[in-house]
Amino acid sequence: MRRKLFQSGVLVALSTGAGWISWSGHVLLLPVAAAFPMLWSLAHTRLQATVISAAYFLAASRGLPQGVAHFYSSDIWPGLLLWLVASAGFVIVHAALWTDCAGWRKPNRFLIACVIMAIPPFGITGWAHPITAAGVLFPVWGWLGLLAMAAGLGAMTTCRWPAAAIAMTGFWLWSAAEWTQHSLPASWQGVDLEMGSSLGRDASLESQEALIELVRRQGPADLVVLPESALGYWTPTLARLWQRALAETRTTVIAGAALIDAKGYDNVLVSISADRSAILYRERMPVPGSMWQPWRSLTGQGGGAKAHFFANPVVEIDGFRIAPLICYEQLIVWPVLQSMLHDPDVIVAVGNGWWTSGTSIVDIQRTSARAWGRLFGKPVILSFNI
Repeated sequence: MRRKLFQSGVLVALSTGAGWISWSGHVLLLPVAAAFPMLWSLAHTRLQATVISAAYFLAASRGLPQGVAHFYSSDIWPGLLLWLVASAGFVIVHAALWTDCAGWRKPNRFLIACVIMAIPPFGITGWAHPITAAGVLFPVWGWLGLLAMAAGLGAMTTCRWPAAAIAMTGFWLWSAAEWTQHSLPASWQGVDLEMGSSLGRDASLESQEALIELVRRQGPADLVVLPESALGYWTPTLARLWQRALAETRTTVIAGAALIDAKGYDNVLVSISADRSAILYRERMPVPGSMWQPWRSLTGQGGGAKAHFFANPVVEIDGFRIAPLICYEQLIVWPVLQSMLHDPDVIVAVGNGWWTSGTSIVDIQRTSARAWGRLFGKPVILSFNI
């Protein structure tokens, strides 16, 4: 009995370490997540597999309780509750599909779990997905690299996991030695801000003029990207203000904003130039709970952000095909893979992470975007507010 308890404790501790290290915000550490399928497969009971899965996910998403407490200016308890609720999908799927049968049932079931956690509905909370490490191990391999990563994860659940681990470590070391990120056009600028919670909430003319001046300081840029929610509420008056400010320039601005109607609001990216302004992108997957609140429509209430699940995976601006990812979309799998099906020229990843102070959430968002960009050989332009 003591031996079994000791073995369980070791597996749980290792799973916690795998989640903690791989999702610490350092892109080269993402492949540590590949240890999770091996630990999951070594469980002797379904209960053990459940605890191992929970340990990995909770460690990977450890910044959530503090972030929620900061966002709502509350104590830690609502964040802890949301943390546990968010882990439920991951834990239920991996516990249900665990098996102690030998042969190919384990890898097949684990890969089924990977697919389930990559697409809605479970994919809505499919954070910390080990497949994200494909961009580190198999740069520029694209869809072939995704299949190679899936094969490696499946092999980690078999008795041949040491050979799979050695092979992936080899790819890991080679990738680290040859690390490069595809560069953006020199005239494209992603602007990071440190405006805290005031960004997008200060509707004053002075606030907009400060942002306009910031854009002007970027020099003769063709494209400037500002973070999520940078412009606040999008209105025709605001559009005219920015168009006048960009008169006699060749600069196009992509910025986050909110578009409100009677049923709620869209979290959007807008494009603005001297001669036109338009809604460029509507977020496919807003943050569940704090933004996307589907239960409101079921009870006849309005409000909350709308989810445009499979809409506008790629948008076009100035002859370039762009894959936009707003905030939460960088943490899950299906939005970026849907966009990659359309072969975009560049990934534009924006966020407003003022509420993540003291956590690694923004670093993880940046890491995920860079990993996907590297897998598919796409340059990534980042713009975050903290």
